[in-house]
Amino acid sequence: MDNNADPLELDKFSAAARNWWDPQGEFRTLQHINPTRISFIEQHCQLDGQSVVDIGCGGGVLSEGLAARGANVVGIDAAKAVIEVAREHSEAAAFVIDYQITTAEQYSEEKPGCFDIVTCMELLEHVPAPDSVIRACAKLVKPGGHIFFSTINRTWRAYGAAVFAGEYLFSLLPRGTHDYQRFIKPSELAEWSRTVGLTVRDVRGMQYNPFSTKASLGRDTSVNYLLYAAPQ
Repeated sequence: MDNNADPLELDKFSAAARNWWDPQGEFRTLQHINPTRISFIEQHCQLDGQSVVDIGCGGGVLSEGLAARGANVVGIDAAKAVIEVAREHSEAAAFVIDYQITTAEQYSEEKPGCFDIVTCMELLEHVPAPDSVIRACAKLVKPGGHIFFSTINRTWRAYGAAVFAGEYLFSLLPRGTHDYQRFIKPSELAEWSRTVGLTVRDVRGMQYNPFSTKASLGRDTSVNYLLYAAPQ
């Protein structure tokens, strides 16, 4: 699948692209959870000097965090508007990040086996075929490399936290950001990973406190979770 992108999803995120880095905007939770996401990565591998492709990079919050730790980062996203925002922000912050408008599938055809680390965070629940993205991730990583996913579990607790509380009660995200039917159980993500030759090394829950705006890692995967996999 070369074009595994939902036009409605692209339009939705493109329309809000200029707010990506607003500390009070609808994407502020990405900024809040970013240190925790990076901490999970650093528990399993070093970033300094490593080649990283950040799939579904959006406006570049994770990409810049990785670059700040010395990684050589390529950020890809299918939405032109968010890539433009990412480029502008990284240039203003003096980060050298290679941003590309493309999909994981297309880029994996161009750069197979080229990256020490592949990150794909907060994307899988927004594409029509998440297993296709996972296959592309497995193709992009070098032998002995590392792949990191994060997404939302398909549970009623996740619906309450991510949709009802996140979008309606606390307005942490724009209404309509998430579709419960697209949430992914850890067992499904693990199975898709194994199918493309990856070994699941770690799965951790990520808890977010909207009052302290802090996130933490734990064993409760019922809402948000991260998964670390590596080539067999």
